[in-house]
Amino acid sequence: MGIIATIIIGAIAGWLGSLVYKGTNLGILGNIIVGVVGSFVGNWIFNILGISLGTGWIGAILTGAIGAVVILFLINAFAKKKQ
Repeated sequence: MGIIATIIIGAIAGWLGSLVYKGTNLGILGNIIVGVVGSFVGNWIFNILGISLGTGWIGAILTGAIGAVVILFLINAFAKKKQ
């Protein structure tokens, strides 16, 4: 995938992840970062479990969104422990 497609998919996946995991407002740049990192995390988790959500944009967005929820959960878990 090209860099533009990665940014678009990351933004959508991060935004969907922030909708699912309430209470996180990272803005567009934060959504892109969380979505792109979430895509790597989602792919890693699904490869371990032997699950595929399909190919193409839809599969990449769903995988990234699920990975983004995991990332947001971890961010909030560690942020709350420090307070």
